[in-house]
Amino acid sequence: MLIGVPKEIKNHEYRVGLTPAGVKELARHGHQVLLETGAGTAIGFPDEQYAAAGAELVAAAADIFGRAEMIIKVKEPQPVEYRMLRHGQILFTYLHLAPDPEQTRGLVDSGAIAIAYETVTDDRGGLPLLAPMSEVAGRMSIQAAARALEKSQGGSGVLLGGVPGVAPGHVTVIGAGVVGLNAARMAMGLGAEVAILDRSLPRLKEIDNVFGGRIRTLYSTQDAIEQELRQADAVIGAVLIPGAAAPKLVTRDMLGLMKPGSVLVDVAIDQGGCFETSKPTTHQDPTYVVDGITHYCVANMPGGVARTSTMALTNATLPFAVALADKGYRNALQSDPHLRNGLNVYRGQITYEAVAHDLGYPYLPALEALRE
Repeated sequence: MLIGVPKEIKNHEYRVGLTPAGVKELARHGHQVLLETGAGTAIGFPDEQYAAAGAELVAAAADIFGRAEMIIKVKEPQPVEYRMLRHGQILFTYLHLAPDPEQTRGLVDSGAIAIAYETVTDDRGGLPLLAPMSEVAGRMSIQAAARALEKSQGGSGVLLGGVPGVAPGHVTVIGAGVVGLNAARMAMGLGAEVAILDRSLPRLKEIDNVFGGRIRTLYSTQDAIEQELRQADAVIGAVLIPGAAAPKLVTRDMLGLMKPGSVLVDVAIDQGGCFETSKPTTHQDPTYVVDGITHYCVANMPGGVARTSTMALTNATLPFAVALADKGYRNALQSDPHLRNGLNVYRGQITYEAVAHDLGYPYLPALEALRE
């Protein structure tokens, strides 16, 4: 199969869809990789390494989209990119379609076969291609909150870890999934007082057992969230409904409960955000203030540590990319239900139920679509 890897063009996005090791692995399986020049240069993967691994370097993204049978990316295609997709071409990347009707329409109109990293599943009910970036984003969320709390950044001037004789800051994490757990661990490691909320009692019990009460666990209700907002210096939004828009758990009115200069970090912003006042920001301009509360809503947080993120992501995606290339998309998707769960758009039809529901499209089950 002829596989194309374009350079990412989203603001301050330096990750890349394949490392040189991934190119070498695909070449070992008999596949050819087209790589846009400079795609990995910024994170220490120069063109020479890709060429040595067997990639053909291509100067223009248009040539990659025009020639490749499968496009492997990191972030969702931007308008200039999804307009270059063609009927029957495979796109393998993060999509996050539910809060993005424009991209969804572009993919539907293209006739491409769009497989989303974030909805591929595994035998344990997890999301193995989302998990590596969730781990990174969860850990980064505490770094972002700590920085935003500095007085020079407009924050309240609280040091999360405190010092002897001074109480630490209070971090509230809403959602105890991969993002939430990693955020809580980082906050605890800094010495902050940490509370985590979720509606899964088994998950809360697991966290309590592992951390021996060092992370306070709370069943998530509106009342519990409101109580936490009153004392929190930083609130991490880490709620995920796979493939669907995130629920709005903190309204604008609820911001009035918070201390001035406190911080909201919305890690769910790729799925529309879990705070009513959230809107996507960039690494170039990451924060804004609403009613005295700093909001950090960078939509590609792991891009800030792009080398680590690229290696973590491609470790997870490469086996699926090899399967798609070796078997062809139809056989690969039909034979692997977990990979098939990643199929969101198929030749003009929506094949992921949550996306169809949230955006008002007819839903065609993926297995039925593949039989056509």
